[in-house]
Amino acid sequence: MAETANAKQTSSRSTKIGKVVSTKMSKTIVVQVIMKKAHPLYRRVVAKSKKFYAHDEKNTAHVGDFVEIEETRPMSKLKRWRLKNVIQKAKLVGGEEAAGVTSKTA
Repeated sequence: MAETANAKQTSSRSTKIGKVVSTKMSKTIVVQVIMKKAHPLYRRVVAKSKKFYAHDEKNTAHVGDFVEIEETRPMSKLKRWRLKNVIQKAKLVGGEEAAGVTSKTA
């Protein structure tokens, strides 16, 4: 009985991993999840994508980040997910370092 009390409680809420495609709203991100599944008749792998609106309380996610979202109570008309954690940050292409080197002062 002591083992069950010390064991971590597993959540029955579903989680998904996807890429952030929009952060234009306040405390809300749009995550695109790509699901791959074999076609029932042709057995060809088909990729389908779906967008989910997720709650990001601290605005930590940015466009291009790979994030994990978790199912939660309805927060608005479309928001039923919340940001669990950021798995991989987006890579900066031509970041501040490169912009400072290439910019010329007149």
